[in-house]
Amino acid sequence: MTLSSTIGRQLLENIQPPAGRQGWHGGPTPLGSVRGVTAEEALWKPGPRRHSIWELVLHVAYWKYAVRRRLSGGKAGRFARGPANWPHEPESGGEREWVADKALLREEHERLLEAVAAVPAGRLGMRPAGATKWTYGELILGIAQHDAYHAGQIQLMKRLWSERRT
Repeated sequence: MTLSSTIGRQLLENIQPPAGRQGWHGGPTPLGSVRGVTAEEALWKPGPRRHSIWELVLHVAYWKYAVRRRLSGGKAGRFARGPANWPHEPESGGEREWVADKALLREEHERLLEAVAAVPAGRLGMRPAGATKWTYGELILGIAQHDAYHAGQIQLMKRLWSERRT
């Protein structure tokens, strides 16, 4: 692990808290927030022009992918789902597709953690090569904040879902 400094460990733990600990925001990660969510629940939207949990999961997975590519200097590629940033949930919306998209989120999460761990601590204040205006450190903090924001949305939507059914 290149980020062996205290700040490096803290950056990683903002994205993936150690076992037995919640995130810095007091709640689950996006992966934790979708544990136990069914495909039916994931497809539900609380209102017109609102996102579903499924769309949020794909959006979070996309941004983990995008930040990982920036951190690792990866060439432009294509995310597994489209369109970029706000991929659509599949039309069939079955449990098998939901399990596959949660696995995509888990895979992108793991790959992001590897990319973050590989960033030399001395580069945190530097910008990655390419056309980004954000430093390595800002990208890492930004994705942690992005995760927390959307995990909170998912938690709220789960509550709304359960209340609408009672």
